[in-house]
Amino acid sequence: MQKFKQHIIDTCKRHLENKIDSLNSIIKEVSESSNSESKSSAGDKHETSKAMMQLEIEKLGTQLKEAEGQLAEFEKINFTKNFQNIEQGSLVETNKGYFLIASSIGKITVDEKTVFVISAKSPLALKLIGSKQKDTVMFNDVFYSIQSIN
Repeated sequence: MQKFKQHIIDTCKRHLENKIDSLNSIIKEVSESSNSESKSSAGDKHETSKAMMQLEIEKLGTQLKEAEGQLAEFEKINFTKNFQNIEQGSLVETNKGYFLIASSIGKITVDEKTVFVISAKSPLALKLIGSKQKDTVMFNDVFYSIQSIN
């Protein structure tokens, strides 16, 4: 189970790093496109286009900061602790699948198994946190039977 958990953690880190790299590339492309656009005889149209590109760069910059913050928070989580109860950093196996309580990354596939990587602040995680193996938690009319915590 520990090896499986490490694969999940590595996949999550790669996912976040790829997201950051992708956003950096898009920002670079939009910036270059904005800077290389030659001024046409329709000056107002050019200025509007430049302003739209600037807004897009700012939006992408915000997304980049969020992704960098998400990676930094992810890297601070202690995944190696011996978990008795569910808390941040836990890999939880339930009758409904695997959940890593870490960051809001979503559904990933690792070793041909589906894992839901959810934030400790998500509604489901808030229901699960504090539970022990063999506990049952109900969330949105669905029962989650906790089979193991790693």
